[in-house]
Amino acid sequence: MSGTDPARDAGDPPSDALSATLGAALAGTVRSTGATIGGLFLTEEAQPVLRLVAVCGVPSEFTVPWQQVPLRTPGPLADAVREERLVWIGSQPELARRYPRVAASLPHPFAVAALPLTGAHRCWGALVLLWATETARQPSSRERGHMTSHARRLTRLLEDAPRPPELPSQPRLVTAAGRRRTVHAELAAADYAERLPEGSVALDLEGRITYLSSSAARLLGRDAELLLGARPWQALPWLDDPVYEDHYRTAVIARAPRTFTALRPPDHWLTFEMYPDDSGISVRVRPGAEKRPAAAPPAGGPAQVAAPTGRLYQLVHVATTLTEAVGVDDLVGLLADHVLPAFGAQGLVLSAADAGRLKIIGCRGYPADAIDRLDGLPLETDLTPAGQVLATGVPAFYSDPGEMARRHPRAPHISGKRAWAFLPLGITGRPVGCCVLSYERPHAFGSDERAVLTSLAVLIAQALDRARLYDSKQRLAQELQRNLLPRTLPALPGLDVAARYLPAGHGLQIGGDFYDLLRLGDTTAAAVIGDVEGHNIAAAALMGQVRTAIHSHATAGASPDRVLACTNRLLTDLESDLLVSCLYVHLDLARNEVALASAGHMPPLLRQEPGLTRALRVDPGPLLGVDPRARYPVTTAALPPEAVLALYTDGLVEVRGVDTAETVDGLARRLAGTDEQDLEKLIDVLIERTRPTGRHTDDIAVLLLRANGGRG
Repeated sequence: MSGTDPARDAGDPPSDALSATLGAALAGTVRSTGATIGGLFLTEEAQPVLRLVAVCGVPSEFTVPWQQVPLRTPGPLADAVREERLVWIGSQPELARRYPRVAASLPHPFAVAALPLTGAHRCWGALVLLWATETARQPSSRERGHMTSHARRLTRLLEDAPRPPELPSQPRLVTAAGRRRTVHAELAAADYAERLPEGSVALDLEGRITYLSSSAARLLGRDAELLLGARPWQALPWLDDPVYEDHYRTAVIARAPRTFTALRPPDHWLTFEMYPDDSGISVRVRPGAEKRPAAAPPAGGPAQVAAPTGRLYQLVHVATTLTEAVGVDDLVGLLADHVLPAFGAQGLVLSAADAGRLKIIGCRGYPADAIDRLDGLPLETDLTPAGQVLATGVPAFYSDPGEMARRHPRAPHISGKRAWAFLPLGITGRPVGCCVLSYERPHAFGSDERAVLTSLAVLIAQALDRARLYDSKQRLAQELQRNLLPRTLPALPGLDVAARYLPAGHGLQIGGDFYDLLRLGDTTAAAVIGDVEGHNIAAAALMGQVRTAIHSHATAGASPDRVLACTNRLLTDLESDLLVSCLYVHLDLARNEVALASAGHMPPLLRQEPGLTRALRVDPGPLLGVDPRARYPVTTAALPPEAVLALYTDGLVEVRGVDTAETVDGLARRLAGTDEQDLEKLIDVLIERTRPTGRHTDDIAVLLLRANGGRG
């Protein structure tokens, strides 16, 4: 790799000065920190995605699965940007434990550091550094400071630039190699290699032969002129085996020596010893054993593997990604974020077979009018190959509009695309749908790409079937939830009310959190909030029974303690295994007073005025359904005009590893610290500041009450 520019372009990156400066800064960071690999990611403005703009230490083709990283997908980079902190992974086992999807597609021993590029007003992206290591390591405080200073330098370059950098279609490839070579030194090195009995071969990081000695050419059985500039597994048919390519990939990524033995027909066994660094790989070739070594592949040609190792890694990456798809919208997003860039496609159409028609359930890269024309077409239509592909189960590939027009003349004019891959989606002979990848330019589909896309179709079909089943269950659960919770809250003079229910962020979006507001008289009302253990149909059904019991006893005129006691006896008679917490509040608006009874529920918060909020001390009784003889003390408190009473379930304040009293105090401070008067917007403030990432593992119910002094 003599003469390589430290900021050499790869593919079609932008050529402006800022991109070159950023590439050089990345190379300097990798060299200074001693990292094996480095990458610079910048955020896209139009969507929450990190785009790889520069890479150092590996060929750009190795980075295909990582050229676009969605911020919503768990991973070191996304977490570093979202949380604006250094994320350190000390070993491959730690990576597998914390980020299993990432580890599945990066099966090499690494330590990883991801650092956000946080500026004055925005986070520009992230810097990622990888060190090849067989043992777990932790950075010293000095190393952390060193990495952070390099991240700040990159951030300053972005902040000081007159305009934001262009995001390239392919990352810029830079090298951290710092050795200087002279012509004399290179000639001396070549003479040295020629005098050795073994063969000497030099590869660049992309696997191309940059030098080979006469002995190496003789051992490989091919003239040097035919090998220079080629990849060994492409120029030598007997090395065309993904096993051998994987040795090269591992040597490049892990920077670790590799040795393997291969048979050059008819009976010449050769041993290859690979010694990598950040500029390339030195390969020693020598005659091997006369008989086939036990660890060598069987003689008779390359192993029958459908695709080169690079494609296999892509397939593993996509397969692990698809396991994260929950519903159809998730699946479409993952396909757009990972499959399209992995195969260089620009368009996606995902259709499901429904009553003899193809219903489009997701798309990317198509105008709305084109989707309208394609949606709901019968399976036997000749407007698109999708129906035929689904009927036969055989994928169809069209490399240019002419090839498509010969079979389906109108298809190219509808979509405006220039190449297509139609993948049938079926499970055990049952058609599920069709996935179409399309390209804005003609695209030749090689045999390896066709094989990988055909295998990918099986994974997409399984993910689509799971996603549609989940969505069906979800619709049923949401309908049940809507019927169990009050559709509207009654309007009461002198009282402003707002409520919100958020299901847990996993599984069926149904649970046992509930709230209600009952009008008892002209100036009296009852508010109730509770939490049934679990996130399933049983929890929701029990929640409905609890609401009905409370409603019945409250409207009959029972006091707060009697309402809870009677409901408690009902639950003990039902012998349910689920526990229920509940807070019942009787409001007397004429006297500006509340009476409260609690069955093990979270304490309510009272904001008397902006800046002054406290948790009401309510003596709790036991959870409902535990002890049929339980008593529930009543606590009274003043409710001044314009005061806000906040009732909530534990999902709003429970944080793993943090004491609940501390999080309740934090919620009280947030309530006190805002002067928002609109109760709906006030709920937004409480939820957003408590769960800024939008991810929560428990149901959340919030009910806000404000005495308005009769102005309402």
